Amino acid sequence: MQKLIVIITLLVILGSLGSALFFMMKDHDDSDRMVKALTWRVGLSVGLFAFLMLGQYAGWFQPNIR
Repeated sequence: MQKLIVIITLLVILGSLGSALFFMMKDHDDSDRMVKALTWRVGLSVGLFAFLMLGQYAGWFQPNIR
């Protein structure tokens, strides 16, 4: 279940990055849609990092060291 959360979050982060690129290319006025999309991307990235740290601490994720 945790791996699915990570994969979905990564896909949402990539979608936000793509929408920011789209807004950067298409918005010619003083729109702040690109800034909002990048803010979402940064927030989701920080949240994913915190989730991974919590998962490592809680034992949800095990390192694959041989």
